[in-house]
Amino acid sequence: MKIAITAHGENRQAAVDSRFGRADYFVLYDQESDTWDSLPNTQNLEAAHGAGIQAGQTLAKTGANVLITGHIGPKAFKVLQAEQIAMYSLGEMNGTVEEALAAFLAGKLTAIAVPNALDFKK
Repeated sequence: MKIAITAHGENRQAAVDSRFGRADYFVLYDQESDTWDSLPNTQNLEAAHGAGIQAGQTLAKTGANVLITGHIGPKAFKVLQAEQIAMYSLGEMNGTVEEALAAFLAGKLTAIAVPNALDFKK
């Protein structure tokens, strides 16, 4: 299983990013090979619109099965759902990518069943 986590940096010690479409990076963990990788999300950081859709399409190309993030808008949610990428919420977590992965593997994160970015306040 390949797990993607939104982050402010490009490695597993980076702080998690609660944004999906405008996250700085997607840090990817491949359970089968026990390896880490990262993918910059620079094309969407300053996008006027469509950042979530584009980020969803980019993430789908990585083969990720799971996404751990904070907030997902309705259009990005539809893209991720269509790609069968399971979504999990960071909740109030402000830790590292590695801590978010550990929380997911321990079953401590809640699945995102509906878009939740509408409640997000910067």
